[in-house]
Amino acid sequence: MAHTRCDRSPVWAELRAHYERSGQGFDLREAFASEPSRFEAWSFQAPEVFADLSKNRIDSVALDLLMQLARDCGLEARRDAMFSGSIINATEGRAVLHTALRAPAGAAPFSDEVQEALERMLAFAEGVRDASASGIRDIVHIGIGGSDLGPAMVVGALRSASDTYCQPSQRLHFVSNVDGHDLASVLPELDPHKTLFVIASKTFTTQETLANALAARDWYLTHGGKDIARHFVATTSNVQAAAQFGISTTFGFWDWVGGRYSLWSVIGLPIAIAIGAQNFKALLAGAHAMDQHFREQPFSRNLPVLLGLLDVWYRNFHGFSSRCIAPYHQGLKRLPAYLQQLEMESNGKGVDADGHALPFGSSPVIWGEPGTNGQHAFFQMLHQGTDVIPVEFIAVRHPEHGSHVSGALDALLQKQHQMLLANCLAQSQALMQGKTVEQALHEKAPTAASNLGALTVARHRSFPGNRPSTTLLMDRLTPRALGALIALYEHRVFVSGALWGINSFDQWGVELGKALCNQLLPRLDSGDAAGLDGSTAGLMNWLRQP
Repeated sequence: MAHTRCDRSPVWAELRAHYERSGQGFDLREAFASEPSRFEAWSFQAPEVFADLSKNRIDSVALDLLMQLARDCGLEARRDAMFSGSIINATEGRAVLHTALRAPAGAAPFSDEVQEALERMLAFAEGVRDASASGIRDIVHIGIGGSDLGPAMVVGALRSASDTYCQPSQRLHFVSNVDGHDLASVLPELDPHKTLFVIASKTFTTQETLANALAARDWYLTHGGKDIARHFVATTSNVQAAAQFGISTTFGFWDWVGGRYSLWSVIGLPIAIAIGAQNFKALLAGAHAMDQHFREQPFSRNLPVLLGLLDVWYRNFHGFSSRCIAPYHQGLKRLPAYLQQLEMESNGKGVDADGHALPFGSSPVIWGEPGTNGQHAFFQMLHQGTDVIPVEFIAVRHPEHGSHVSGALDALLQKQHQMLLANCLAQSQALMQGKTVEQALHEKAPTAASNLGALTVARHRSFPGNRPSTTLLMDRLTPRALGALIALYEHRVFVSGALWGINSFDQWGVELGKALCNQLLPRLDSGDAAGLDGSTAGLMNWLRQP
């Protein structure tokens, strides 16, 4: 498939010239003053998500050039190749078809197999949800990486959004870390006769997952459990290995399902148990709606494309190496961690698809914390620090506190939600507007600082402003809306990766550490430091001391 890396297009030099001419001196306050309709021009409606891009350091000239760059790089063809099932993950020789997992019957490759696997998984989930028949009170999901981050994030989001989606009679626990403290903190809460363990590993060889699974099985057997086949199931394609473990109920999937895109597959079993078949299908439907938006809308109104182009503009021309995710909804507290894997594992590459070193930056560092917690932690740096860090605000118009909240308490929590939204709007406004030294001079200075002199205090209390941000809004945090939001981020990552000319679907960077770990494990027991570097040998010897 013909594909041009972004810096090899003649538009790249035009973008560089435009940045040097206008971009580096772009001032958001001046832009709003000179463009009365800037908000209308730079706000976009996608399925379930409204986006305000007006507080970003970009103008129409830059956007036109970026869209031409995307065409030069063959973005449309690469997008269509993904949806059609072509092999676009060249280093592993695989198609990339997570979009097929949420497509309606007959609308994507492998439709029959996908629908069959989906219905079987959902039927099992519904059986578990019937607690009176299944006898299951606790579900412990054991996985790591994409087998954990997606399901844990979605369940946490919809569980906190409303008990409309998650029934309170059953509890879900997520165990991922090979650190025994993770599993040990969950086990005391469990009754082995009322617990279902879900082991999530495509190959059933993932080191951390198998270690936790073996420990969970040992706990189950030593605490009176006798029916492993009933209390352990697996989402895996290695049926033989699962059977050797004692598991007879397995749910398999395909090699074209990447780990960080797998929550839509049978890896989503804990999601289906938590929210039920109907809501799981709504999650898929929201993602599919965003898929269609990505496939059909022109670049100028295509939200995943616009966000991906903005990422390239910021990373490669402004030099911004970080992006902060600030979800103003407690249910989305795990979204930053999920997006870290999605973006940094996908686009954190140093070579292009042909193996040539990239002469420019790729994935930014993704990080964040829910508002308003982040305001009392790191927003100081966002407002007054020496680095410019674009911020992504995510807010929800209507809260859903659950059926147990009513009357006076509901009224109080509704007011708190208005406070939350006001904080969200105020932070993006403050980042853009800033405060001049002159404005600070006219404010009443703190009494304790009066001995420093008015001008010195004013300098401490001034803000440079012109700090960019994007705001994404949803009406309610429903399964459909959450599905659309996740798919929006998936496609955005695809867009920037396509322009950078990298393979966004492999993750060789994690393999070396795994191999070295396997070599070091026996050395920790034996103390054999032969051939190790001085640091590793010294650390190992320190850890081996009683």
